[in-house]
Amino acid sequence: MRRVLVAAALLLAASFAAGCAAQEEKKAKDLVIELPEPEEPEKNDAQTGGEEESSRDAEEAEAQNQEKKGILISIDPGHQSPSVDMSDQEPNAPGSDVMKTKATGGTSGRYSGLAEYELNLDISLQLRDKLQEKGYDVIMTREDNDTPISNAERARMANEAGADIAIRIHANGSESSDANGALVLIGSAENPYVGSLYDQSFSLGQSVLDSYCESTGMQNLGVQTNDTMTGINWSEIPVIILEMGFMTNQQDDLNMADPDYQVKMVDGIADGINAYCESSLNN
Repeated sequence: MRRVLVAAALLLAASFAAGCAAQEEKKAKDLVIELPEPEEPEKNDAQTGGEEESSRDAEEAEAQNQEKKGILISIDPGHQSPSVDMSDQEPNAPGSDVMKTKATGGTSGRYSGLAEYELNLDISLQLRDKLQEKGYDVIMTREDNDTPISNAERARMANEAGADIAIRIHANGSESSDANGALVLIGSAENPYVGSLYDQSFSLGQSVLDSYCESTGMQNLGVQTNDTMTGINWSEIPVIILEMGFMTNQQDDLNMADPDYQVKMVDGIADGINAYCESSLNN
C-alpha cells in the first residue's frame, strides 16, 4: 500500500512539474515582441548627386580608356552667327587672285526656324562625342556660334593640327521647297589645288554619305564636285562638305531639327567615317 502511495505521489509531482513548464513556455511566448523591419533611410540630394557624379566619372573613365586609334579628325561646323562680321575678303585658294567673303551666316529652316549655323554646331558637337567614344581624336574649328574664323582659316587649322581627314558639316537651301536629300561636295580631279586628294576625298565622301542616308532615310543625291569652295581649296588633307539636307524642304527641315532624328544623323556620319578610316587609314 505504501508503494502505491509513493508512486502516486511521484506521478502527481511529475504532472505538476510538466504543467509549470508549459505555463512558463506560454509566458515566454507571450513576451516575444515582433519588431518592425528597419526602414532604409531616404537619400538626400547630396547623396543622390554624389552617386550621379560617380556614375559620370565612371563613364568618362571608360571613354578615356577606349583604345585610341591614332587618327585625328577635323570637324568644321559651317558658318557662324551673323552677328560676327566676316564680310572681309580672302583668297579662294592659295595664291589665287579670286577673292571671296571670309564666311557667311548660312541658310535657315523655313519651317523649323532653326538657323543653319546652330544646326551645324549641334550636330558637330554630338559627332565629336561619338567619334571620341570610338577612339578617335577630334579637333573642332569652332565650339560656339561667335567664333570669328574664316573658311581658309578653318582649313589651315586642320592642316596645321596634322588632321588625317576634314569633315565640314553644312545644310542646304533652295528656292524650290521640293528640293530634298543629302549630298557631299569635294574638289574635282582637275582642281589645281586639291586634285591630288580627289580619290581619297571621293572615297571618304561616299562612305559618309551612304552611311548617313542609310541611317536617316534621307534621299542620297551622291558625291558631287565643286571647285569654288574656299574651305576645300585650302585643304591639304582629304576633305568633304556634307550637306545634310535641305532646310527649305519641310520634311528635311523638321527632321533635322528633331533631337531623335539627330541621333540617326550623327550615328550615320560617325559610322561612315569609321568605315573609311578602317579601310583606308588603318592599312
